Amino acid sequence: MKFSEQCYAVLKKVPKGKVTTYKEIAHTLNTKAYRAVGNAMNKNPYAPEVPCHRVVNADGRLGGFAYGKERKIKLLKEEGIKIEKGTVDLKTYLHQF
Repeated sequence: MKFSEQCYAVLKKVPKGKVTTYKEIAHTLNTKAYRAVGNAMNKNPYAPEVPCHRVVNADGRLGGFAYGKERKIKLLKEEGIKIEKGTVDLKTYLHQF
């Protein structure tokens, strides 16, 4: 299975109302290829079934989104995730694998 497909399989486990990080996905796949995870999310052909909008930076900052940051914010807020100053509180919203 291609690396990107492995990333998507992991991400599909993150429920609505929760987020994960590029680092968490990489660790779940036993790698430190955080940027490769980011690249896979950016090229995700399965959105919204594979919810790449639920992936944030390790410090809770929103990070990028292929459809623009405003759309990412809208999607996260629709799922009940609070965003303050462009950051998600990982203590509250981080999904544990």
